[in-house]
Amino acid sequence: MEEKRKWKVSDISEILRNGFNAIIHGNLLLRLNVGKYFMHIAYTFLLFWILIFESLMAENALGKVERGKEKLHEMEIVLADKTFEAAMSSRRSAVIDKLHELGSRLEEPQAPATVIKKNGR
Repeated sequence: MEEKRKWKVSDISEILRNGFNAIIHGNLLLRLNVGKYFMHIAYTFLLFWILIFESLMAENALGKVERGKEKLHEMEIVLADKTFEAAMSSRRSAVIDKLHELGSRLEEPQAPATVIKKNGR
């Protein structure tokens, strides 16, 4: 009768070394005798690669959306400031004060405007 070889703790280093060499030389799948499942393994790898690629593209698109939201928020702040300035300038006294600050001698008219008629009409 054949005596089965018993497993030893010292065999772990040789198993790891053989596994590492198989990975380096590219014949790990052949040693594990899973060659008939190679297409399934390749297909699974392809699916995982596509999944990772699509998640990166989605994250890129979401980043663009966030940057757009930040720009939009900044533009809303600028618009609110300009709206406030326009509302303050719509009053006559504010316009006159602004003109005096800029050094203009223009003032509000004292009399209403006169209409000049053209000759012949």
